[in-house]
Amino acid sequence: MQTADSVMNIYRERGYRRYPLERVYRQLFNPELWLRAYGKIYRNPGSMTKGIDQETVDGMSLEKIQNQIETLRAEKWQWTPVRRVLIPKANGKIRPLGIPRWSDRLLQEVLRSLLEAYYEPQFYGTSHGFRPDRSCHTALQLILRQWKGTSWFIEGDIKGCFDNIDHDVLINILERDIHDGRLINLIRGLLKAGYIEAGRQYETPSGSPQGGILSPLLANIYLNELDKYVDEILIPTHTRGERRQVNPEYRKLGDARTQARKRGDLTTAKALLMQMRTRNSKDPLDPGYRRLKYVRYADDFLLGFTGPKSEAEIIRNAIKVFLKEKLKLDLSEDKTLITHAADETAHFLGYEINKTKSCDYVSSHKKRTANGVINLRMPRQVVLKVAKLACKNGKPTHRRELVDDKEYSIIQNYQSVLRGIYNYYKLATNVGKRNRMYQIKWILETSLLKTLAAKRQCTVSIVRRSLLAYEDGHPVLRVTVPREGKTPLVATFGGIPFKSDTTHLWMHDLQIPWAWNHYAGTRSETVDRMLYGKCALCGHEGNTIMHHVRALRDLEKPGRRPRSLADKIMTARKRKSLPVCRRCHWEIHAGQYDGPSLRQPLESRVQ
Repeated sequence: MQTADSVMNIYRERGYRRYPLERVYRQLFNPELWLRAYGKIYRNPGSMTKGIDQETVDGMSLEKIQNQIETLRAEKWQWTPVRRVLIPKANGKIRPLGIPRWSDRLLQEVLRSLLEAYYEPQFYGTSHGFRPDRSCHTALQLILRQWKGTSWFIEGDIKGCFDNIDHDVLINILERDIHDGRLINLIRGLLKAGYIEAGRQYETPSGSPQGGILSPLLANIYLNELDKYVDEILIPTHTRGERRQVNPEYRKLGDARTQARKRGDLTTAKALLMQMRTRNSKDPLDPGYRRLKYVRYADDFLLGFTGPKSEAEIIRNAIKVFLKEKLKLDLSEDKTLITHAADETAHFLGYEINKTKSCDYVSSHKKRTANGVINLRMPRQVVLKVAKLACKNGKPTHRRELVDDKEYSIIQNYQSVLRGIYNYYKLATNVGKRNRMYQIKWILETSLLKTLAAKRQCTVSIVRRSLLAYEDGHPVLRVTVPREGKTPLVATFGGIPFKSDTTHLWMHDLQIPWAWNHYAGTRSETVDRMLYGKCALCGHEGNTIMHHVRALRDLEKPGRRPRSLADKIMTARKRKSLPVCRRCHWEIHAGQYDGPSLRQPLESRVQ
C-alpha cells in the first residue's frame, strides 16, 4: 500500500499534466489516508458537534477506521442525511448549514484530500476561496497590485450558489476528469443524501449544502468552469492594445510648454506644466486599448474593465448567459452591479474599492504615481456592527456575560476582537490615525472598562488607573497574573499600531472555519498516541480509543459536575484528547472513573 504522500504526489502530477484519474476508489482502503484525515479535523470544534445521531470524534479508534474501510470495500457505504440548521446572516437573510455525522465527515475529508491534490494544480490563479495558502487578502492584494487604471467594476454574485449547484452538471465535470465509476457513485450518493430539518427528512435534488467538508472543493470544481470561460474567452476578447495613445490635449500643452521654454518664458512654461498635471497623459477613451481583470472568491467575483460602460454591460450579460446555459446558475440582479471606478465604490469581501484621482501628486521620480491607483477602504458599516454589539442607547456598555470571568480572560477576549478586525482590514488606507480602527478601539475599550468596573463594583476611572501601562510610549490596559515558578501571564488591550500594511497577509479568512486550512502533511501527535496502543490512564496495552472534549475550559465551567481524575489529567497535560482503553472510556462517560488504584472489572460494575 502506498503512503499518503506518495498518492498525493502522483495525483498532483497528473493534475499538472491534466491527465484523467483512474482507480481512485481503491485508495479509500489506505489506512494512512484515514489517519491523515483524522489528524486534520479532530481538533475542529465541529468534530464534537452531533449530526442526526450521537456519534462524534469522541471514541475514535483504529477499529472504527477498519470497519469503515471494510464497508467501502464491500461497496455498502450509505451516506446519512445531514442535520440542517439555519444561521442568520448580517443582511437579515438565513443561510442553511448542514452538519454531517462524524463518520461521514471523516470520509469526506479523505475524499477532499484526494480530489484537492488532483484539482488544485488545475484551478486558475484568479480563484482564492477555500484554497491552500489563499485567502481574502490574496484576492484583494491581486486587485491592489494589478488593477491600476481600471475604469469600471462589475460586481458579481451568484444567487444561492451552494444550494443551486446542478448535480448532473457537477457529475459530468467529475466524470470528464475521473474515470472511476465507483468513486463517482460514492460522490453522487453524497449529493443525494438529503437533510433533516425540524425532524423531517428532505431530498436534495440540487446543491452542495454549506457545512460539509467536501462542499467547498466541489463548489470550486464547479465554478472553475466559470474561471476557465473568463480567462480563456472573455479576457482575450476584451483585451487589446499594448498601451494607450497620448492624450491630444496633453500633447498640445506639452508642445506649447516646449516652445515657451525655448523662448525663455519660464513663467508661461510653469503655468502650462500645471495645466498638464490636470489632464491625463494618455487618452482614457482610446478605442484601441482594452483591459479586463477578474478575481473570484467562492461565489463572489469581481471584474475590472478598462473601456466604455456599454462594453462592460456586454461582459456582464455574457457571464449571465454562460452561468444560465452551462452551469444552470443565476446571477443575483440586486448584487451584480456596474460601478464607475473613480466616482463610485464597489464592494468586495467586506472592503470598499475604488481608484484614486490625483493628477497633482508627483513622486520623487517625477511621475503621477497616485493617479488611477486602486484604493481599498474599510467601510463605515464595520464600525456600526461593533457599535451594535457593544453599545446600548448609543453608548458603549458592559458585557454582562463576561462579568464572572477572570480579568485576564476578559481583556484577552476584547483584544482578540480588536486584533481580528485590524488583521483583516489592515490592507485599507483608512485604518490609521483618527480613522475607523480608532473609533472601534474607543468603543471596545470603553466597553471593556465598564465590564471590569461592573466586575469590581467600582468606577471606570479607578479601573483605568489600575490597569494603565505604556508600551513603546503608547497607553495600553494590562493585567498580569503571577505564577509560582513560571513566567507570569500578561493580557494587554491595545498596543496595535493601526496603519495600512499590504506586505504581511492574513492567510486565515475572517469568519471562515479553520477546517479548510492547508494540512502540512505530517502525522499529528494525537494520531501517534492512538497508534501507540497504550491506555494513558491504566497502562493497558492493546487497541485504544481516543477520548475527546470540545475544549479544556469546558472542564472548569461554573456549575459543572466535579472534575473526575481523568479530567484533571487532561487539564494537567493540556490535552483535549487522551488515548484510553475501552473500559476506561466507558467509566469516564459513566462518571465512575476513580483512578487505576481502585479499579474493578468492568463486568462487575455493569452488573
